[in-house]
Amino acid sequence: AQSLARNKTNALALITADITNVYQLDVIKGLQAVQGVEGYVSDESIVAIADYFGIPVVEVEGVLSFYAQFKRVKPGKYKIAVCDGTACHIKGSTQVEEWLTRELGIKSGETDARGHFSLETVACLGCCSLAPVMSVNGRVYGKLDRKSMIKILKEYENK
Repeated sequence: AQSLARNKTNALALITADITNVYQLDVIKGLQAVQGVEGYVSDESIVAIADYFGIPVVEVEGVLSFYAQFKRVKPGKYKIAVCDGTACHIKGSTQVEEWLTRELGIKSGETDARGHFSLETVACLGCCSLAPVMSVNGRVYGKLDRKSMIKILKEYENK
């Protein structure tokens, strides 16, 4: 009788875990859909997703904060990604990021007050032969030095 009760308890735990995994996958898909449209996940979107799935807001926030793919800050019109892969790091990506921070007044993960530029550090942009590299809205710029980086920023500043 004890082994039967233990088997039922184990089965119930497995079913509960499966249900939890399925709901989390659905929440993740919902968060991905929102971010795909808005570019980030707003507070209003979190509440809407929680309402849709009938779960507490804190559970959506838990999923959201666990995965690095989700952005909580609205991106700027121009999204700057600084590569920090091995080749770029060796060739000075840290310095490029410092220059950008000084010029734009924002750090990685932030958007400037006007909503014009956002800055993020990424693991690799796949352009190692051009190190150090950054991209602006997917357009890659390589072999960066301070002068070329400022010139690129001015091009986008004037758009």
